[in-house]
Amino acid sequence: MTTGIRMDGRRRADIKADALVKVVQKNDQRTGKLTEGTVKDILTKSSTHPHGIKVRLTSGVVGRVKVILTKHEKEGG
Repeated sequence: MTTGIRMDGRRRADIKADALVKVVQKNDQRTGKLTEGTVKDILTKSSTHPHGIKVRLTSGVVGRVKVILTKHEKEGG
């Protein structure tokens, strides 16, 4: 496991409100560009999703979680 990366975002149980994540927005799926932010709402109702759990960030961005960052990374460490 790479240092600083906790999980990949395919399991709903791994994602909590206020978690720091990197998501891919629908219009960025072809390029794979990731947007970092804090989870406000979890939009996917199923327990898993092969492309990542869909969330809304506090900034209003909606995307599928690709990376869940650790507390260590939140603190800038």
